[in-house]
Amino acid sequence: MRERGVAGGLCALSAVLVAAVLSGALTGCHGASVGPVGNGARGERPAGSAEVRPSGYGAVFLAVGECSSFGTVDPTEVPCDSERAAARVVAREGGRASAGPPCPATTDFVLHISERRPAADEDGDGAVPLGYACMRRLQPPHPGDPGGGGGPRTIVGDCVRDIGGGRVREAACDAEGERAPRFKVVEAVADRADCPASTRLYVRLGGAHPVGCARPL
Repeated sequence: MRERGVAGGLCALSAVLVAAVLSGALTGCHGASVGPVGNGARGERPAGSAEVRPSGYGAVFLAVGECSSFGTVDPTEVPCDSERAAARVVAREGGRASAGPPCPATTDFVLHISERRPAADEDGDGAVPLGYACMRRLQPPHPGDPGGGGGPRTIVGDCVRDIGGGRVREAACDAEGERAPRFKVVEAVADRADCPASTRLYVRLGGAHPVGCARPL
């Protein structure tokens, strides 16, 4: 689940939010999180990390278009028509997700692939590059869809709820009770001044239109 620190709109009311699945905090409408990157103890892998191993289904572990098994810790690559297949790779990047290109908008979760040196690997040199795979579930629900309440990115159509301390968290737009959202992102613009008059919250989205204009529900 993603949290966002926000300012301005919420500030205008009184003086914000992040497994893909999985999953950062933003303050003053700055910063974003692409997925869960942990710093586990030695010998441990953070949630959302996958140990690279020879898969036999492709030259690259979890290349675009390939599928993973269920789970976000140590998933395996499986044929997409297998009953074990749970999600498909929609984008695959090298390096850390926090420094690399963002996943597609409707990504459901991110798998962080740790560097390993197995006995054999894709090209036989014994080294596997660090990277991440943007995943889309084969079956609904899709938390990365607008209003779905999850995914590594906040996009137009998503809703957020107040969790106190000047922070909000993405929530499913149809959630009820204590998880019911308070705001909905209705537009993405280049600058706050371009948001409609009904905007009461600004959420950083990133990309060419980094400002999310959110209105009260």
